[in-house]
Amino acid sequence: MSTQFALDLRLARRKAGYTQADVAHLLSGHQSLVSDLELGLKRPSLEQIIELSLLYGRSFESFFGELLAERQRVLHKRLRRLPKTIKPSAHTFNRTKSLEHLRKRLQSQIEHGSV
Repeated sequence: MSTQFALDLRLARRKAGYTQADVAHLLSGHQSLVSDLELGLKRPSLEQIIELSLLYGRSFESFFGELLAERQRVLHKRLRRLPKTIKPSAHTFNRTKSLEHLRKRLQSQIEHGSV
C-alpha cells in the first residue's frame, strides 16, 4: 500500500486530535489495526473506509483518491486483456458498447487524474 495513503491517515487522525486507541474503539478494532493502517501494512475494509471518512469528516473521494486511482489503473489493464470474442446472446447484447464506455471512462479518468 502507498506510504502517502498511510501518512494521510495518520495526519487526519492527528489533526482531529484522536489517539490510535480512540480510532480503534470507533472502528471496533484494536489499536494495532490503526497502527497497521497508518504504516501501510493493511488496507481498510469497505466498512472501515466509510467509517474513516465519517470519522475524519472527509469525502470518500478526497480521502481515498489515491486508492481509487490505483484501482482505475488496475481495472484498465484487466480490461485490455479481456477476451474480445464471446458467443453472442441476449444476455450479452450490450457488452461491446458497455466495455467501450468503460474503457473511455477509465482512460479519461487516468489521463486527467480525476477520481
